[in-house]
Amino acid sequence: MARPVERGVVTGRGSHQTQPAEERIVVLDFGSQYTQLIARRIREWNVFSEILPYNASPERVVSAGVKGIVLSGGPANLSSEEALVPDERIFESSIPILGICYGMQVLASYFGGRVSRASRREYGGAQLEVLRDEALFEGVVDGQARVTSVWMSHGDRVERLPAEFISIGRTANSPYAAIRSRSRPIFGVQFHPEVAHTVGGSKIISNFLFKVCGCRGLWTPGSFIEQKLRECREAIGSSRAICAVSGGVDSTVVATLLARAIGERLVGVFVDNGLLRAGEAEAVVAMLRERLGINLLAIDAADRFLKALKGVSDPQKKRKIIGNLFIEEFERAASRIGDCEFLAQGTLYPDVIESVSVKGPSALIKGHHNVWGLPERMNLKLVEPLRELFKDEVRRIGKELGIPQEILGRQPFPGPGLAVRIVGPVTQEKLFVLRAADAIVCEEVSKAGLEDRLWQWFAVLLPVKSVGVMGDERTYENVVAVRIVESQDAMTADWARLPHDLLARISRRIINEVAGVNRVVYDISSKPPSTIEWE
Repeated sequence: MARPVERGVVTGRGSHQTQPAEERIVVLDFGSQYTQLIARRIREWNVFSEILPYNASPERVVSAGVKGIVLSGGPANLSSEEALVPDERIFESSIPILGICYGMQVLASYFGGRVSRASRREYGGAQLEVLRDEALFEGVVDGQARVTSVWMSHGDRVERLPAEFISIGRTANSPYAAIRSRSRPIFGVQFHPEVAHTVGGSKIISNFLFKVCGCRGLWTPGSFIEQKLRECREAIGSSRAICAVSGGVDSTVVATLLARAIGERLVGVFVDNGLLRAGEAEAVVAMLRERLGINLLAIDAADRFLKALKGVSDPQKKRKIIGNLFIEEFERAASRIGDCEFLAQGTLYPDVIESVSVKGPSALIKGHHNVWGLPERMNLKLVEPLRELFKDEVRRIGKELGIPQEILGRQPFPGPGLAVRIVGPVTQEKLFVLRAADAIVCEEVSKAGLEDRLWQWFAVLLPVKSVGVMGDERTYENVVAVRIVESQDAMTADWARLPHDLLARISRRIINEVAGVNRVVYDISSKPPSTIEWE
């Protein structure tokens, strides 16, 4: 009988609990667009950070290994009915706290200060005057230059400080732009040190971690691997496990990690869902078997997936269907292998953040097939050792594991494949057109030597037709959108400013070489507000 999904068997959800990091910082999310960026900035200093909702229980926030608490910014204001306030008991601990923007206002309000609407809202650059020599600003300003550039984004401000606090920095619009407690390691800044526009922002975060919280920077790729090896061995025991592999960076790193943990008891399962790029199935199987030595079971399920997707336009339904079918194929494979209770997959932190509205009040962005798209009940327990990581961190882990750079450098490819790059119903005819167009985009980017600079580059088949003239005849054919972006972690991305002659060459080749296409457009949307994928 199928059991309810046990998420993250080795990541703290389900029957097997994650061993807490020896030192970590908890980031309480109040809905800021920068919350994930705060977490990443902390990790850049080799300190593990964990994002929890603003109303997480004190027992979870103030727990073993927590060296500091960061209160994120957020869109709410404290005077409204929608004000977001954490449990007061977190302020009673001796753990250092840093409040950022709305987080600083929460601190000021709790300790008896007054927060109100600012007479002039402050968005963008500002000059911060540092009023006192503080550990928080060490190395950011010196004895001569007491001013530094910071990035503001707020409509409220602290009008009266609590008696317990003093001002340590101000701007022309915010008399209390940086504050600290007189007796406890509690700081607040009205600006955003996590964004690149704040000069010395990374140093401010470093000072909080090492000078205020006493962190040592123990969270490294090597320490992460050792921790996950222990957890995987303990969770899986003497059982066998299968690993969902696609040839992408995430699943390849998981498979390599699990193979090191349990050896031949791991079987990689590659499912060709009929939604892959041209020649990808053959290339992936060869790479996993021959280059990495993964014990691999390859399954051709293309007809089954395409039949289930027939006539389906809604992208969330596509993801749900694909997620369910993947699990069915994996459970069939586990039954064939025998004595197999576990399914490992390459779920990452962005998958979780974007799929599930559990990290503060942020809205569901899209349902990733490996998170939101899973069935409610399944026979296998999930092993997700990368669930806490961002993509760039996964690549560092892969490098530490010895995976070749040409594999780690592969551009991300969505689990639902080309199904979410065909806007509207999926058909064999549309897949043929899209594969041909996408292959041209990939070939031209490679010829231009831009693969190391770019994050993703691909074609999208739009559900519209356009009028054209080809060979002196009127045509009414498909439109292809080209999407090429730059990013560090996929949480934010910007469209790539490519040479015009390269874009012209891509367009010309697609129109000339791909039957059924007479127009190519270039997507110049950034994330946010757009997502990288169209669906």
